[in-house]
Amino acid sequence: MSGLNFRIGQGYDVHAFGDGDHVMLGGVRVAHSQGVLAHSDGDVILHALCDAMLGALALGDIGQHFPPSDDRWKDADSSRFVAHCNELLRERGWQVGNTDVTVICERPKVGPHAVAMRERIAALLGIDLDRVSVKATTSEKLGFTGRGEGIAAQATVLLVAL
Repeated sequence: MSGLNFRIGQGYDVHAFGDGDHVMLGGVRVAHSQGVLAHSDGDVILHALCDAMLGALALGDIGQHFPPSDDRWKDADSSRFVAHCNELLRERGWQVGNTDVTVICERPKVGPHAVAMRERIAALLGIDLDRVSVKATTSEKLGFTGRGEGIAAQATVLLVAL
């Protein structure tokens, strides 16, 4: 399929809740009664976004690029991961055309922070705000997210040739 000028990728990430007073979501610090258990800052949105970006070009996954066994990534700001993935795309002649993210949790409430998350993601990717969607849903009290045991995110990206 020579001449293909777009690619699609999808990503998923999940973290269990643990001790803490906030969660990082889309590069935004959101006050919460718990934190997340993670090697880095545990930003499920940015982690899912990275996996979607990497997957679109068959470049592996976030764990291959930033293994939890590597102490360099201990408590790391996940925006560094997005910057790295974005650079990999650009080196290969691609950029994110748009992204759509869904956060799955009962709490914290995402809606009040969604615009700030979109702005942060757009800035990290170097794209217009109207190319970034962040929304949330609950799992109707079913499963680990429904019981308030953790948080998950799904991301889809469309890559376009530069």
